[in-house]
Amino acid sequence: MELFIVEMARYVIILLFALYTFYSFRAFAGHNKQRQNRVFAAQRTLTLLLHTVMSAILIMENKDIMYVGLWAAEFAFYLIFIKVYQACYKGLSKLVLNNMMMCMMVGFVILGRLASDYAVHQIILAAAAMVLCIFVPLIIEKFRILEKMGWYFAAIGIVFLMLVFVIGVEKYGSRNWISVGGIAIQPSEFVKIGLIYFFSWFLQKNQEKIDQPATLLSIAGLAAAPLLLVLKQPDLSTSIVILFTILCMIYISGISYKLIFRTAAIGIPLLCLLMYLAHEDLIPFIEPYQVNRVLAFINPEKYADLNLQQDNSKMAIGSGMLYGKGLFNDTAISVKNGNYLSEEHTDFIFSVIGEELGFAGCMLVLLLYFLLVFECLRMAGRAKDMTGRLLCAGMAALVGFQSFTNIAVATGVFPNTGLPLPFISYGVSSLVSLYIGIGIVLNVGLQQSKPEN
Repeated sequence: MELFIVEMARYVIILLFALYTFYSFRAFAGHNKQRQNRVFAAQRTLTLLLHTVMSAILIMENKDIMYVGLWAAEFAFYLIFIKVYQACYKGLSKLVLNNMMMCMMVGFVILGRLASDYAVHQIILAAAAMVLCIFVPLIIEKFRILEKMGWYFAAIGIVFLMLVFVIGVEKYGSRNWISVGGIAIQPSEFVKIGLIYFFSWFLQKNQEKIDQPATLLSIAGLAAAPLLLVLKQPDLSTSIVILFTILCMIYISGISYKLIFRTAAIGIPLLCLLMYLAHEDLIPFIEPYQVNRVLAFINPEKYADLNLQQDNSKMAIGSGMLYGKGLFNDTAISVKNGNYLSEEHTDFIFSVIGEELGFAGCMLVLLLYFLLVFECLRMAGRAKDMTGRLLCAGMAALVGFQSFTNIAVATGVFPNTGLPLPFISYGVSSLVSLYIGIGIVLNVGLQQSKPEN
């Protein structure tokens, strides 16, 4: 009987997920507030129902009271967060809020499936992140002077990146962690949000002269400092994410297409030259193992050992086929049961989703991220000023590119690198920083509904 329930549950999970996605698209149909509110209410109901079904499978298979407590804590967290945020920010973008929380709830269950400790730690971190997500934007709005203190935020970020080299802790071959009270914090994750805030202020201030060489050189110099510090840790993947985000914000600020094409004409050959120099070990800030990862991607037969993680990831995703093996499958050849992936709770959590929810589950997760990014861009288009537009666009670029990169690595489209899947992967720094960033975006969206003074 239990086997039958587990088998049927995977189809129910996919169906509920699909219905949620359907209602996400329905939210764009028309501007009738009452109908939209019904759509958002249906989303919240489906989220809780999906989470309950998935949690029930975990409880039934583990037969451990701890999983009942996890379900209750996660259920309560969702209700409290939604109610408190809507009370503090009337008129906010409920689609962004709902989609972010949907990712969180799926992440809770998947982490609980891997190990109960991951889920326990994640719910505690999420509660702390919830407080910051609610109150940081309120503080920024209350004290408007903070909007003019971009230089201070940039300086604080640089200081924390430099502290890594003094009191930092090495993990996974990179010295990019600081231990605070037994909790490992990654300053570069918070620097991402700080740089979005800083460059939204700086680019808005210099928008009318964005095409001038002096302005572009200033932007390059300001971006170079944090990028080089992150590269030195070394953390190439985070550096690429930061660079991509800044470039997207520069594009949104109104830079001319002539400059874009000229930069591309110069930049692409320079990138090829950089790869050659890196291969010859002539670039001091790029480690040999980072070069080898790229070479393994280009020539997988020659560097087969370096592709082992990605090969196992692709096998796990492929083995899920259309509807997945289901939560708590007893197949020996699986990520969970066979321990084929060392970082399945962070970098390769998408592999677990693919194996247990199948192609359908993977596509629904992709659509969820697409809708989250799309709504952030819509809010950017409706923002009252350039600062708000750049804040929303910067977060859209960050979430979109980081999600795409994580999934691309898990599926073998990109070379192996270490980036968490936003809102789903385990980790304090990524979770808290993304919560703060989305909180600021929601606050920008809220300003659209306020009357002009």
